[in-house]
Amino acid sequence: MPFGTVIRICAVLAFGPFAAIASPLLETRQSISGISQSTYDDLVRYTKYSSAVYHGWCPKPLGNTLVRAFDTNGSQGFVVRDDRRKEIVVVFRGTLEPIDLITDIQFCLTPLLTRGVDGVGDSQVHSGFLRAYNLVADDVLDIVGEQRSGHSDYSIVVSGHSLGGAMASISALAIRAAHPSVPLKLYTYGQPRTGNPAFAAFVEQKIGVDNIFRAVHTNDIVPTILVELLGYRHFGTEYWNFQDPASPANTRKCTGAEDPTCSRKTFPGNLLVHPFYFGEGMTLNPLLCWM
Repeated sequence: MPFGTVIRICAVLAFGPFAAIASPLLETRQSISGISQSTYDDLVRYTKYSSAVYHGWCPKPLGNTLVRAFDTNGSQGFVVRDDRRKEIVVVFRGTLEPIDLITDIQFCLTPLLTRGVDGVGDSQVHSGFLRAYNLVADDVLDIVGEQRSGHSDYSIVVSGHSLGGAMASISALAIRAAHPSVPLKLYTYGQPRTGNPAFAAFVEQKIGVDNIFRAVHTNDIVPTILVELLGYRHFGTEYWNFQDPASPANTRKCTGAEDPTCSRKTFPGNLLVHPFYFGEGMTLNPLLCWM
């Protein structure tokens, strides 16, 4: 069957039920309102990286050393070294160009096949997100490897907004496989569901739920648009900025992957809030590339 036909079938399956059917509430879990100032500050910090990466030219992201930017057929991002915090930060850009929209609609699930990641079991992921990451996987892993060889005491942070968050989650698995003993954290913002339950469990196992910060702004539609009916499931841990203005008190650390008291209950949500996270408008502040 031609690939284009498969995509059209997937579109019918997705958006036919999407208009009328909300995903079932499979779990009831208690959530905790309010987070620490330090956790909130880190959420803000990596939001800024995820915004800065949208700028085509970003010579000093947050005033730090730009190691290298990468760009292959629309898959873009950069690797930054923060010598003060001793961090290597890998950031993926979200949807910006028409080619990204083509990536976004390729939402049939496909087996997780990417460099260096094995033992995935039944893990399946969004075919477009996987393809987008695999276009730059070699660059990312080579750059991180070079940096780690010269800065062996540095930790690694992987981040991204929207499509960039989905790519970041796949990349974090590959980086963890390549550097199993290195402290690693994953920060995503407005990330859509990226894979099936086996993938979600695999991410939690390999990265660790305490190292995952999956942020959602109020009723952002993107994190819920790929419904569970299609076989998708989030991984934990969600940090839900449930009310504006953004603050530690207005951010909830949710419990589990699909906490029904957090953003899941806002389905189907609102696209207008998607570009705004923790006081930052994606692409709106060029100063993030200088200071």
